[in-house]
Amino acid sequence: MDMNKLTNLAHERKEAILTPAAENTPLLARIEASFDLLRRSERAVADFVLAQPNEVLNISIAELAFRVGVSQPTVARFVNALGFSGFKDFKLRLAQSLATGVQFVHRDVSADDPLSEVAPKVFDRSITALMSVRNQLDGARFAEAVELLSRARRLEFYGIGNSGIVAQDAQHKFFRFGVPSVAYSDPHTQGMAATLLQPDDVVVALSASGRTEDLLRACELAREAGAHVIAITASGSALSRIASLTLGADVQEDPDIYAPMSSRIVHLTIIDALSVGVALAGGPELLKRLERTKQTLRDKRIRGFGE
Repeated sequence: MDMNKLTNLAHERKEAILTPAAENTPLLARIEASFDLLRRSERAVADFVLAQPNEVLNISIAELAFRVGVSQPTVARFVNALGFSGFKDFKLRLAQSLATGVQFVHRDVSADDPLSEVAPKVFDRSITALMSVRNQLDGARFAEAVELLSRARRLEFYGIGNSGIVAQDAQHKFFRFGVPSVAYSDPHTQGMAATLLQPDDVVVALSASGRTEDLLRACELAREAGAHVIAITASGSALSRIASLTLGADVQEDPDIYAPMSSRIVHLTIIDALSVGVALAGGPELLKRLERTKQTLRDKRIRGFGE
């Protein structure tokens, strides 16, 4: 491979990591979201930074390279890939990122924790995740997503595993707006459905990692069919690069210990916000329709208990 091609590949890799959404996300979340775009040796550096961010603040580039087992140029390439001019610049941004929240205090609930600490840790972690994503959510992108959903001929919600449950919740909210909508969690069904979409249709793809191959392929097929794809996923992920529009949901998880929880809550909250936005955009007629559906639910409840 010639030098020009190598230079172009490096430039494309850096551009993929440094998307506008990624620039505004906390540094640790950006590192995790961009993990697959890093070289293998750089991933070793990323693992150390994610595991011991406070330790990194107090060591030199030579010490970091020694502890990770890589060369100093590898550490330099890692920080450069993330858009920093040098290790000092990287540590400054890392310090700022750690100072804005408590990203790692509630990362793990270990087997040694007393039960009295489990619930507070889980609650605090979810609150921290929600606050972080709320502060980073791009208002212009959110408004664009609401407009796409409001004008859609058909809505399809795709998610696999935990995200499939969120997709079902989203469909349950949006079908009440009078737009044909469906949720698919089976990857084969997603792929077939995506090929049948039309240009006025919208897919909402949900993924914590943004790296699930079947979901990525379904979204590619949807784009090829001319449909819009709104991704609720990690900024800078493979899914975010396929989507027409991405709402970044950068949440630190520890899937080696427990299944992702905070990302699911964040995705549900973003769906809630989108549904409220679409309801408001629909005007008085849509609000009247929603009120009629609420009345139907009221009629099914036992009376005399505070109603």
